[in-house]
Amino acid sequence: MKVAEAVGRALYAAGVGQVFGVVGSGNFHLTNAMVAAGSRFVAARHEGGAATMADAYARISGTVAALSVHQGPGLTNAMTGIAEAAKSRTPLLVLAAEVTEPRSNFYVDQEALARSVGAVTARVTSAEDAVTEALDAVWRAVCERRTVLLNLPLSVQVLDVPEDVWALTVVPPERASVEPEFAAVEALARVLDKSRRPVFVAGRGARSPGARDALAALAERHGALLATSAVARGLFHGDPWSLDVSGGFASPLAAELIQEADLIVGWGCALNMWTMRHGRLIGPDTTVVQVDDDASALGAHREVHLGVTGDVELTARRALETDDANRQAQQGEQARQGQQAQRGQPARQGLRTADIGAAIAARVRWRDVPYEDTSSRERIDPRTLSIALDDILPVERVIGVDSGNFMGYPSMYLSVPDENGLCFTQAFQSIGLGLATAIGAALARPDRLPVAALGDGGAMMGAAELDTVRRLGLPMVVVVYNDDAYGAEVHHFGPDGHPLDTVEFPPTDIAAVARGYGFEAVTVRTRVDLKAVEDWLAGPRSAPLLIDAKVVADRGAWWLEEAFRGH
Repeated sequence: MKVAEAVGRALYAAGVGQVFGVVGSGNFHLTNAMVAAGSRFVAARHEGGAATMADAYARISGTVAALSVHQGPGLTNAMTGIAEAAKSRTPLLVLAAEVTEPRSNFYVDQEALARSVGAVTARVTSAEDAVTEALDAVWRAVCERRTVLLNLPLSVQVLDVPEDVWALTVVPPERASVEPEFAAVEALARVLDKSRRPVFVAGRGARSPGARDALAALAERHGALLATSAVARGLFHGDPWSLDVSGGFASPLAAELIQEADLIVGWGCALNMWTMRHGRLIGPDTTVVQVDDDASALGAHREVHLGVTGDVELTARRALETDDANRQAQQGEQARQGQQAQRGQPARQGLRTADIGAAIAARVRWRDVPYEDTSSRERIDPRTLSIALDDILPVERVIGVDSGNFMGYPSMYLSVPDENGLCFTQAFQSIGLGLATAIGAALARPDRLPVAALGDGGAMMGAAELDTVRRLGLPMVVVVYNDDAYGAEVHHFGPDGHPLDTVEFPPTDIAAVARGYGFEAVTVRTRVDLKAVEDWLAGPRSAPLLIDAKVVADRGAWWLEEAFRGH
């Protein structure tokens, strides 16, 4: 058995069951070996799309995914998607063929390339060590939550592997939950006990049903309001004390209530400039606590008063247990002193008042915030479009969003059923990733209607993957917020009188482009045009649907000013 086949078999045995990529001569045998062993391979039309599909699949499925690429240009084509995954700490394995001869046309320093975007690297070096080195790469991807480039030199792939090597028993790695230290939990319990207006902000590290339930219970005990970062949107869906998303996407009411907090606890959340609006959501006297199972993340973006290294669910449950123990001790002391012990575990009110509850129910969602509808007969207001789609599309959906001026509308106006309803690949803020994001998310959640929300710029960049949607038979809805421009730049530079010819384009019939790929398509200028979407949903959905929505382009999105503060 050759190294390429042995590595492919070992990777599948180690739990790498989903592979995306574009196959060339260098990764042909490895990819086929993984497929023969049992992995599912999805062929993309471009390596950049394949990388983002793999990233999105790993995020939504909670498993490690693989990207398989040719040496040299196969890897360079994929680098934007790899950068997004690496910055997001997605457990992703990049399998790249490699030439080691500098005179080869395919030669690049693949290790340096990967390190430059934050990925870590490994290499298969010999027939004897090939399987072990491949398994080590999987272990690091899973247990350290890293994007790992595994280089596979062509000269090594063709070597014969000793039988005792490829016959090794392989056990898929699992990431162990980090138990918080007792003293840190005690400190957290004291801070919570002193707080009168706490707000919990949950991030990527809290995206699990167990973490959600533990945080909800702890929040109820202390009267805390609940919010998430954008990547964890939907975690507290249906909770009457949920503020939805904190940060640049936050509704006016959500921002107001977070600013009133005397304690903000980030649970698996970076509390970065986006989530905290460059610190403006943190009051001058607010205590800031951060809980993360990676010690290096604590205080990385802002100073915190208390950092707790631990798994989110475990830390929340330990805090509840500590609170219970402290109250029982207090009751025991009262009994010893002959006092009447207070029975039960009464919850503190905090910000959970009747008035605040009524306000949250009435206006915490962006769709409930009044606005002036600027739709015309030629163009539809993106808020009107998004609210209408929210009403039309099935509740069970998974949404992939591209980057651009439009992105806040689908991200916040379209509801999601839980933390796996929105795949938000925005750590690198690249446009052109949205369609591939939706494909990866759709394959991870085949039980839900996949929705890709794109701007016209990103749609044209990623248009090749329309073929992948059609080829896979995905019943996807692709919504293009089409303002015939790179809207973020138009609204950033236009008010200062700069010429905009470089960022504005002639109208493009994106619906016609989609039909060429085998889609059904509709051009939407008014609310009435969305009847075609209702008809598609009521039909067999045998072909995917693209909505070319001609949106009003007279103003920048509400979050745009926040975005450009980070430049």
